[in-house]
Amino acid sequence: MTHSGPPRTHTGAWVLVTILLLVAVLGTLIVPIYARSSPKLGSFPFFYWYQLLWVPVVALLTTICYLITTRVARPAPDGGGGPAASPPPDGQPLGGQPLGGRGEAS
Repeated sequence: MTHSGPPRTHTGAWVLVTILLLVAVLGTLIVPIYARSSPKLGSFPFFYWYQLLWVPVVALLTTICYLITTRVARPAPDGGGGPAASPPPDGQPLGGQPLGGRGEAS
């Protein structure tokens, strides 16, 4: 099956998003990185404070990824959102069904 839409022009942004999300996931999934008790931070062993440190880090990385994807997916400033951006010419809703209908023939 061929892709009929325009080619993706922001591949670099999607690669960056993928890398950032992989860092967020793999930082806590690779247990041998933090499966030890030293160094301690106060009375907290490394195992605990390492995982707690990832909570704001993952939130920050996810926020950055969200901002990148919303900028990439934003339509052009001239309003050229394609055919879905304009209403159908006959006044029907975008689904093509008459306003009062539930799919029955009138």
